[in-house]
Parts: sequence; C-alpha cells; structure tokens
Amino acid sequence: METDRKYSWRTLTLELIAVLLALLFLVPFYFVVVNSLKKFADILKDSAALPKAVTFDNFTRAWEILEFPKAFTNSLVITVLANVLLALFCSMAAYRLVRFPSRFNNIVFMAFIAAMVIPFQSIMIPLVRVAANLGLTNNLPGLIICYLGFGASLTIFLFHGFVKSVPIEVEEAGIVDGCTPFGVFFKIVVPLLKPMIVTVFILNTLWIWNDFLLPLLIVGGNADLRTIPLATNAFFSQYTKQWDLALAGLLMGIAPIIVFFLALQKHIIAGIAAGAVKG
Repeated sequence: METDRKYSWRTLTLELIAVLLALLFLVPFYFVVVNSLKKFADILKDSAALPKAVTFDNFTRAWEILEFPKAFTNSLVITVLANVLLALFCSMAAYRLVRFPSRFNNIVFMAFIAAMVIPFQSIMIPLVRVAANLGLTNNLPGLIICYLGFGASLTIFLFHGFVKSVPIEVEEAGIVDGCTPFGVFFKIVVPLLKPMIVTVFILNTLWIWNDFLLPLLIVGGNADLRTIPLATNAFFSQYTKQWDLALAGLLMGIAPIIVFFLALQKHIIAGIAAGAVKG
C-alpha cells in the first residue's frame, strides 16, 4: 500500500509533468505538419487551425523547386562521410590519449576540451579565409573536412571517457596472443566501443543534417551542392516568404532524421548509461 501511495502522489505527478513538457516541445511539429497541408491563404488566416481541405500540392511543388533528390543526396553524403571520419579518427585519438598518458597528451586533450566552448560565430571569418586558401570552398570534401574539425572536440571527449572503461587486461591478453597495436584497437577495442560509436553517430547526425550556417559559408554559392536546409532557405527572401512550400520542404527534410532518431534512440541511452556505469 505504501508503494501505491508513493506512485499516486509522486510518480504520477512527475509523469504528468513529463507529458506536459513533451506536448510543449511537440507544438512546433504540430504547426509544421498542419500548415504544410494548407494553402498559403489559410496559413495567414489561422495558422493554428486544422486544415479545412488537405492538399498535397505543397509537397509536389516543394519537391520540384528544391530539387529535393539532389539536396537529399548532398545531405546524406556529407552526413555519412563526416560521421565515419569522426568515429574513426576520434576513437583512435581518444584511445591514444588514454592509453599513453603524458604531459603532451594531457595538453592536447585539454585543447580539445577548450575548443568546445569557443562560439562558432567568432571564427566564421577566419574559417572562410582559411578554407578558401586551402581550396575547401565550393566542394563537398571541403565541407566534410570542416565538419571533421568542428566535431572532433565533442567526439573525442565522449570516446575519451568511454575508452577509460575498457579493461586494459583485455588488450594485454590480445598482445600476448600476438595482436599488433592496430589489431588490438580494431579487433578488441572497437567492438567494445560500439555503444558509444552508435551514440556519436546519432548525435553528430542530428547536428550535421540540420546544420545551416557552415554549409552556407562553405558551399552556399553553389546551387548543385546545397543541403536540405540551404535549399529550404530559398523560400525566404527579403519581400516574400512562401510558408506553404517552406513548411512542406521542412517536413520532407526532417522526416528522415526523425525516423533515424526513433529507430536508434535506445542506443543513446545504452551508450550514455554504459559509459556512466563503467566510467
């Protein structure tokens, strides 16, 4: 009976608060979905009302104007390659920093941590100038390299904490069995890092897929290299805002990432929980 009283007064209250917060965060999605099915005049008349007549013309027109398959392919290529490079290089860097402690490695790790607090807006102009001098502008490889640089700090930080939870005795057993240093890392350490690798993939995917500012700076002038956020921005100009088409484009753009997140969200909790328990 005591357990029932605790649930009815405390747990139930917390659950109600969680539901209210969830509904609060879902309000923007409601406006996007509902207004993407309306005509422009109906959106201006009452954006909160349900559509009187559902229309899918917005999606058809937005698909054509955005050249959605091209924008989707660009976003997919950038996100996948940037994620693979971040997971590969940052896991190797974190492993080196943890397993070979030295004053230099500590300084390097602290430099990565310090870089996490630098506002992106404060380095935009130097970034564009350096990227232009290195030939990294107006091409997808340059944008991927920039994502590798900006995502390395957080990714190394996450891997660094998780690598410390890997028992060194397992690696020593591999060395005794004849594994090379690369064999120890790729055959023993990487499989143990799987929860954190999945977590890093999800977090970086949410960031890279939805990012607008960095692609604008690196490939903004090239219509063939536009990502989905850049392409959607074409609906907004100084004097005209095509909300009906823009919201349809936004819904098409966020739908793949929502499906991706819902399919893999349990791995975020598993990776964070594993790192917290073992760390």
